[in-house]
Amino acid sequence: MAEIRSHRDLVVWQKAMDLAVEAYRIVRALPDAERFGLISQLTRAATSIPANIAEGHGRTGTREYANFLSIARGSLKELETLLELAVRVGYLKAEDIHAAQTVADEVGRMLTTLIQRLRP
Repeated sequence: MAEIRSHRDLVVWQKAMDLAVEAYRIVRALPDAERFGLISQLTRAATSIPANIAEGHGRTGTREYANFLSIARGSLKELETLLELAVRVGYLKAEDIHAAQTVADEVGRMLTTLIQRLRP
């Protein structure tokens, strides 16, 4: 196993970045009328995930780190919900979000495992 020197070395951060890129790809299919609504919320939630992983990794305390990972997990759930909403209102098809859902599931499992390992 490689030494973790930076948040960039964390596989969960790398996967979260992949998910954010996928979210940006997806929002291009949404109508311009959603620019300040669903598009804004989706991109904020997607970027919040790797950003909170990185910020938590940069903190000195384990408790703080776990808290930021928990925030990242909350943003992940928000992203999943917004993607599902976009499908339900007819902006996207289920197959449009399948790749994002797959990565989101993986990131969710990784975050949960990491949080459990950090907590006493």
